[in-house]
Amino acid sequence: MHMLTGKVTRVASCWILAAMAVWTGATVACPDGLCYTPVLDRQLLDATFAAQMPWLNSAMKFVTWLGSMVVLVPAALLLTLLLMRFFPLANALRPALALGGAWLIAHAAKLAVARPRPDLHAALIEIPADASFPSAHTMQVCAFALSSALIAHRQYRAPALTLALIVILTVAFSRVYLQVHFPSDVLAGLLAATGWVLGLHFLGRKSP
Repeated sequence: MHMLTGKVTRVASCWILAAMAVWTGATVACPDGLCYTPVLDRQLLDATFAAQMPWLNSAMKFVTWLGSMVVLVPAALLLTLLLMRFFPLANALRPALALGGAWLIAHAAKLAVARPRPDLHAALIEIPADASFPSAHTMQVCAFALSSALIAHRQYRAPALTLALIVILTVAFSRVYLQVHFPSDVLAGLLAATGWVLGLHFLGRKSP
């Protein structure tokens, strides 16, 4: 009973973190439903605009696709098929479940908050049609990469987490660099996805 209580507490704490990340970010960016651009958001968007270079523009346009469902859904399906050869079905499905849950959380929050996209500088890619908060690309790649790294064998978990962190942060940066997201959209997405994935991880563990 004590072990079960401990697991429930950890899972609940992680999912509360995810919910609080979305709620806090929405409250800061759109108090009383009226969205504005916080000073730090403006400063960071200005800084990334000033840092733009042709080669980096091309790199960020490519990297940002790693957070797209066009890339992540096939990757999740292929990874699930591979993992089913080595893990129980519940574990094999975890990265796909993490990805799907992150997508649902992100788009539910977008509908609820309805924050407009940044318009301080011209975007380097086509502006997505959905709302800005939170960053779905960031949440999706964070959920998939982090969940995949966490199910790696203990011997390979540290390098897997390092690689996941590099991919996650690069995609997150690309969304701000390309001027399609506020930094606060990205930060909220990172925290929400991390909480969601860690909750799934603790839920699937046999021991506390």
